Amino acid sequence: MTSPSDLRFAETVSPETAEDAEAVEAAEAAEVENALGRLIERGFKFVHPRNADGEIVTIVGVRVHGTVIDVVRLDAEDEVTAMRMPAEESDILAPSTLLWRRDGALREVIDALLDLPDATEPQAQRRGGLGRGCWVRGNHGRAKYLRVTA
Repeated sequence: MTSPSDLRFAETVSPETAEDAEAVEAAEAAEVENALGRLIERGFKFVHPRNADGEIVTIVGVRVHGTVIDVVRLDAEDEVTAMRMPAEESDILAPSTLLWRRDGALREVIDALLDLPDATEPQAQRRGGLGRGCWVRGNHGRAKYLRVTA
């Protein structure tokens, strides 16, 4: 239902303003796509936790490499959290130990995360490390196993 204040606002919006708003929306969508593409290129795998109604609550990207796990959580374009933690961390969504963390807007957080050096695994661990990775909690009690990518 449209309220009288919504009608007054709609009357003040010119076609040029509407086009500007569409252009801003398109630019924001392109920035999100670009950021997700950069993360995928670096080996991030994504899970999409949902609420009881099946709506996506957030987007979580995880990359297990070397001796660390990188996690990025996108709640909105200006609400992004990225973390790096030891590979032994048991709960990557609520870690007890963090090696690095950054909160903020999409571009600055993703840039900072991708600027971190890759963690390399010691040679001794590489030989015996068949199928290293971590479990990520999913919907309805399900979990997904993400393997080491580098």
